[in-house]
Amino acid sequence: MPDNSRLTKVSKKDSRNPSFALPNKEYFEGNQLDMFRAFLCNNGNERTQLSNTFDLWDSVPRYSISRQQMDKLRKEKGFLDLQRIQFRYRGKTLEAIIQATRIFDRKTGTSKDYYPSANEELVEDALRKIAAEERNAFFDKPNYRSGVVFSLHMLREELSRRGHSRSYYEIVLSLNILAGSVIEIHTMEGNDGESFTKSGYFSGLSAVSKSDLTEDPNAKWIVQFHPLVTQALDTLTYRQFNYAQMMSYKTQLARWLHKQLSLKFTFASLATSFEMRYCTIKRDSALLNGYTRDRAAIEALDGAFNELMTGHVLTQCKKNPILGERNKIIDIVYNLHPSPIFCHEMKAANKREKLTKPVDN
Repeated sequence: MPDNSRLTKVSKKDSRNPSFALPNKEYFEGNQLDMFRAFLCNNGNERTQLSNTFDLWDSVPRYSISRQQMDKLRKEKGFLDLQRIQFRYRGKTLEAIIQATRIFDRKTGTSKDYYPSANEELVEDALRKIAAEERNAFFDKPNYRSGVVFSLHMLREELSRRGHSRSYYEIVLSLNILAGSVIEIHTMEGNDGESFTKSGYFSGLSAVSKSDLTEDPNAKWIVQFHPLVTQALDTLTYRQFNYAQMMSYKTQLARWLHKQLSLKFTFASLATSFEMRYCTIKRDSALLNGYTRDRAAIEALDGAFNELMTGHVLTQCKKNPILGERNKIIDIVYNLHPSPIFCHEMKAANKREKLTKPVDN
């Protein structure tokens, strides 16, 4: 349980919610949080490997532009325009509209636009792990918000433990990008589509410190998660998965594939396989759009699947190209065979899901 007596003087840091207030003590307890933290595993060591993934939120391609691509866009336009990405989720076509945030750098005296990218995705994943592993998460049902209390030192240690060391300056930059960037998600049905959520990636961000926040590793920070995370926490629509394995991959695409398999390949067994297509992955991840040639994008995808085989998630990845005129590749079908380890993890996640599912009266 966090020491809330230390959270008395709050300085806002790019919070999109001007009414963002400290959570009351009782919001750090309750059935929702108990189930969120309760993983089905054999021992404490296994538990440290696990976290939660959220079906809809983790299916939104919200971290698809690299810092290098941003630099190129800034040189062309001088700023980052709205980013629009269409994707499919559970048979429905959705669109994500991402608004970059402008960050002022006090060291250089200049400002720069940023989209959330792979750096920010790692920070979000680490914070979700801290929320599940430490007793620092809160769920405020009356105001329908959730989040985590942490220190920069705690976050930096978690990232370093998973092979993604960052400086305090880099972590604070990522936190501010996540709080300042806005994402709108809506269906593509009807004339203009039906908008159903528009919020910052983090809908609230505050910090308490006696000194400069970038130099105080023990400052207490409060992050308020995106509303879709709060909704999943409330309705228990999340799944446990091997977070440690996912964070161990070198490429962002391999991490995306691991999450998608954890969410969708729920029936994994040694007698079953799972089919994924190149065109579907390109559309729904948006991580291959930066390649000018399909051949380079396919090579990147092949490399990501190889990471999953090296990580003992898959035992085989059979690649079946679909050819058109002049043997041009139109699409590729990847037939994926799970490892015994992954099958065991999916069975445990399924059992945990049944145990936490509300009983209908």
